[in-house]
Amino acid sequence: MEQRNYNQYCATARTLDLVGERWTLLLIRELLTGPKRFGDLQANLRGLGTGLLAARLKHLEREGLARKVTLPPPARTPAYALTEAGAELGPAVLALARWGMTWALGERQEGETFRPGWAVLGLEACFLPEASAGLRVVYEFRVADEVFHADIADGTVRMLHGPAQRPDASVTMGEDALIAIASGRSSLGAAIGAGDATVSGSTEAIRRLGELFRFPEPKSRKPEQAP
Repeated sequence: MEQRNYNQYCATARTLDLVGERWTLLLIRELLTGPKRFGDLQANLRGLGTGLLAARLKHLEREGLARKVTLPPPARTPAYALTEAGAELGPAVLALARWGMTWALGERQEGETFRPGWAVLGLEACFLPEASAGLRVVYEFRVADEVFHADIADGTVRMLHGPAQRPDASVTMGEDALIAIASGRSSLGAAIGAGDATVSGSTEAIRRLGELFRFPEPKSRKPEQAP
């Protein structure tokens, strides 16, 4: 499959030559949260066929953005992970996520796939480092059948798939509640009040949760009408 390029000696154009093809940045998004098996990637990217997925992964390998690895025991299965260069696309992907929550997310459309695990990067994009200065706390999130957690330490956050060993607080909710919060139509407090979410653990940790993660206010891309 021929790789298209812009034929411009420009850093932005060169970057888009590498990651601008359809599905490529979404593969980077998936691998930013850790190594994934081929089947995991296919399950998370519904609509991406086996042949195109294989081609995109070969492209990322060829360009030095991803590499093959073997998962540790007990899995011991082949997987794909980002290289140093691939991992450094993280801030750009998070910036796109923040922009999207402000200007593009809106209402969920019929037929659109949603996986709660995508909130891992969404929460990282909404993390406020200055609010966690001197703080050490772990939050566990259970959304539908997926579990992930946030490990916060003095201005930094590590968002990871899977349960936390010793969470200070846990949040449980369904997909609809998470979508409403992420799209700006609700808040965690409102979801708890409506019975759509439950929390447990440290009262102080729960209180501070809203200070540590702040979803951007959705805005319309349409220009305001002149008076």
